[in-house]
Amino acid sequence: MGTSPLIFNIQRFSTHDGPGIRTTVFFKGCPLRCAWCHNPESQSFAPELMADEERCRGCGLCVRACPRHAIVLDPVSGVARTDRARCTACGACADVCPQGLREVVGEPAPAPADLARILLRDRMFYEKSGGGVTLSGGECLAQDIGYLVELCRLLREEGVHVAADTCGAAPRAHLERLLPFVDLWLYDIKAADETTHRALAGAPNGAIFENLAYLAGHGARIIVRMPVVEPVNSGDDDIIAAAEAIASHAGLCPVSLLPYHTTGNGKYARLGRAAPSGAFRVPSAQTMEHLRDLLRERGFSQVEIGG
Repeated sequence: MGTSPLIFNIQRFSTHDGPGIRTTVFFKGCPLRCAWCHNPESQSFAPELMADEERCRGCGLCVRACPRHAIVLDPVSGVARTDRARCTACGACADVCPQGLREVVGEPAPAPADLARILLRDRMFYEKSGGGVTLSGGECLAQDIGYLVELCRLLREEGVHVAADTCGAAPRAHLERLLPFVDLWLYDIKAADETTHRALAGAPNGAIFENLAYLAGHGARIIVRMPVVEPVNSGDDDIIAAAEAIASHAGLCPVSLLPYHTTGNGKYARLGRAAPSGAFRVPSAQTMEHLRDLLRERGFSQVEIGG
């Protein structure tokens, strides 16, 4: 097993990452760069500084604490501004900010046995609700696979249901090793058209569909999750093409349609990055119902909106 992966959140009492009440472990780092990502802090494999500079009162403590001299007080507004090129996310500024406006996102995960013990604290909720633990991200399968296998093995030995939320952009060997320890795969499909996928996610989708076929061919339980973002992948042709691709690789498996939302857009400024394009729109309820009907017409009997 290699070095511990980074995690940036352990979310308890989650009801949207698989069946029942779950505890979701968010691993940091993803090979894709989805243009609409609502967890941009999950993309990099390195720790990052998030700073809510617009609420800064200009006390200057962070300026004095930064060993890289990466923070200065804006001469006009008086707020602390961070030079991201100089920042190493050491956390010194976060330690002294009296408003708690600065934080370092991403810390080494505990050893698998220690993390399993933390997750097992919620065993009662898993058992009563039919829930369990979900590995998410970022991209969980892009992490150290030895670490993931050991963590999942320990959870399965305790009878805990394990789900993996994945974009599928991972080495086949990682899927092969993890397959015996995962009860449910929440498998994201962004777009069937490769050109669209490259433009919006920054990578081709051939291996993603090949990995989907591998899981289906080995009897894995799969729920395909499709983010719906207007106007980039919400047209009838987009959904029909996705339906055909899913059916050819994984059969008529359950599908969840996930409407795009903007709740994570504020995180971009805190990371010193530009927010997603204003051209992305939240699909209407009528659009989502129409797309669900299209999938049902093509034989997908288990289609839900959200989830």
